[in-house]
Amino acid sequence: MSSEADSRGEGHAFGRAELDVDSDVNENVDEVEDGSALDAPDVRDAPDIEGGEDASDAEDDGTVASARKSPDLTSDTALQSALEALLLVVDAPASEESLAGALEQPVDRVTEMLRTMAEDLNDRGSGMDLRRVGEGWRLYTRDTYAPFVEKLLLDGQRSKLTRAALETLAVIAYRQPVTRSRIAAVRGVNVDGVVRTLLARGLIEENGTDPETGGTLYVTTELFLERLGLSSLDDLPPIAPLLPEVDSIDDS
Repeated sequence: MSSEADSRGEGHAFGRAELDVDSDVNENVDEVEDGSALDAPDVRDAPDIEGGEDASDAEDDGTVASARKSPDLTSDTALQSALEALLLVVDAPASEESLAGALEQPVDRVTEMLRTMAEDLNDRGSGMDLRRVGEGWRLYTRDTYAPFVEKLLLDGQRSKLTRAALETLAVIAYRQPVTRSRIAAVRGVNVDGVVRTLLARGLIEENGTDPETGGTLYVTTELFLERLGLSSLDDLPPIAPLLPEVDSIDDS
């Protein structure tokens, strides 16, 4: 009997629990419908998760740090340093306008600084010589130190020219006068080092600038003809048709 009673008691207990659950559910539904359950604190007012703000700041700092910021060129020293950096990478005389445009500075200020730099290099006998050639400026090695430059470039290379040097020399010989950029366009590779070697060996020389691009023009020398045993360029073998016409080559 007690077992049966206990069973009935448990049944009533479960029944009451079910009623309580149903009641709670109904109350919650009513609260949602009348909006009272939506009065929870705004998540925007909640305190930041630990480390969240720091992580955000770190990300912002990383973005700023990764951005390449241009130096302030207000001082003459900063402007001079910036001009030195540009002049070291140009392969043809750069005009005052192009340099000023790259640095976002007035042309008059850049021109004055270039003249000051040239005078300073001359006054202190620097191995570098800043010259205005044609319509632009470019750094050159001073003639006084040419023997050392030649020794560095030619040491161990007197025996023969490399294939790259021979190809470059052929382009110059058959398409002279020609700029370095057009030589590179014909060969499809950078020729700066090869041209310097040919200049140092006396096989080619500078011969003015291109009136359109301002680039330095290169031609072969008498030594070139002498080494090949030729009396003039007219004696060169007729292989020029194998090279593209210079006028059809884009300087870019």
